[in-house]
Amino acid sequence: MTEGTPILKVSAIKDGTVLDHIPSQSIFRVLDLLDLQNSENPVTIGINLESKTLRHKGIIKIADRFFADDELGRIALVAPTATVNIIKDYKVVEKKSITLPKTVVGIARCANPMCVTNHQKITTKFTTSIEEKKVKLLCHYCEKTTEFIPL
Repeated sequence: MTEGTPILKVSAIKDGTVLDHIPSQSIFRVLDLLDLQNSENPVTIGINLESKTLRHKGIIKIADRFFADDELGRIALVAPTATVNIIKDYKVVEKKSITLPKTVVGIARCANPMCVTNHQKITTKFTTSIEEKKVKLLCHYCEKTTEFIPL
């Protein structure tokens, strides 16, 4: 290797999805939100990789798997800076940013101990917003605003 030659730290995939620019501290939450620990597809994870914009970043490569926009929207709860690259035949064929969904259902817990969702088998539902660069969730049932708390 000559000086200045980039070193490939995470191997390439032929077809699949690359989730890039994930804050390193959010990488495991992203894995949980997409249930990747139970994936039958090969998953490659890189943590604390150099990044020009984040200082350190995480990256997840999932071979032979493509996600619906609503699945990817969940990532915005913990990694709003994340980007998605769709790979086909070792080439990036599409790049997109993550967008926060207007509502999230069944993936967050209400912080209000008196909320009905904390006492009965009711699926949680929240309206999302961004306040002071933080994702806020407004509970559909008790109308308390909280930050994201995974189930």
